[in-house]
Amino acid sequence: MSQVCHQYNIQGVVQGVFYRANTQKKANELGLRGWVRNELDGSVSAVACGEEAQLAMFERWLWHGPDAAKVSLVMAETTELEKPEDFTGFEVL
Repeated sequence: MSQVCHQYNIQGVVQGVFYRANTQKKANELGLRGWVRNELDGSVSAVACGEEAQLAMFERWLWHGPDAAKVSLVMAETTELEKPEDFTGFEVL
């Protein structure tokens, strides 16, 4: 099985609701590597690397996030910019 990286942009009420910390927790549970960060426009961005099956579960979770979040949009794309071996864990930036 090959590992790939997906880049995400999550929009809605996703800042100030522990979205990043919970995203890190879910990524660690799924064995993914990468990062998550707040953006100036109020969205959250993430890069996650792993097996397609784990990434599919992760993306489903991103649509819900923690209880206080109200996600309106998750945009995802496969990226060649970053490789799985570039990450040792999943960080909050």
